[in-house]
Amino acid sequence: MRRPSVPMGTDRPYSLPRRRPHHGDMHRHDGFRELGRQECLRLLPRVPLGRVVYTENALPAVLPVNFFLDHDHAVVLRTSAASRMARAVDGSVVAFEADSFDEAARTGWSVVVTGRAALVADPGEAGRLGAAGPPSWVPVEDGVFLRIEPELVTGRVLERAAVVRPVSP
Repeated sequence: MRRPSVPMGTDRPYSLPRRRPHHGDMHRHDGFRELGRQECLRLLPRVPLGRVVYTENALPAVLPVNFFLDHDHAVVLRTSAASRMARAVDGSVVAFEADSFDEAARTGWSVVVTGRAALVADPGEAGRLGAAGPPSWVPVEDGVFLRIEPELVTGRVLERAAVVRPVSP
């Protein structure tokens, strides 16, 4: 088992910040509304793809992935055991983002799940996940499952707003 990450200059493990208190609209006139955790978790299964955001060689990396939510709302994806992502994220805090937008209607939503990622080592658990989730979109011979625990779940919805046109001088 890996030890939790420890920020430089401290002896305490890294922990995710607590979510700010919910204040309804982020700004009265921006058209976005914050989503609660349960609403975010209801939206995620509506789309087949998302993006995993992690650090590789001290640089941000973003990869599109297909995924599913497990019974405990963990984000689960399948990748090659030899992939750079699998090696980079195991035991690290990552973000996962999924969204859906209707360009014509100017509406949509975005959800971000932040939490510790872990490769599934138990063969029984891997078998259960293989039966429960969709197959990888890419053929994977040495496939492993990666779970992202939903420690922080945030989202925003863009509700239909009037089109603002610039004023001519």
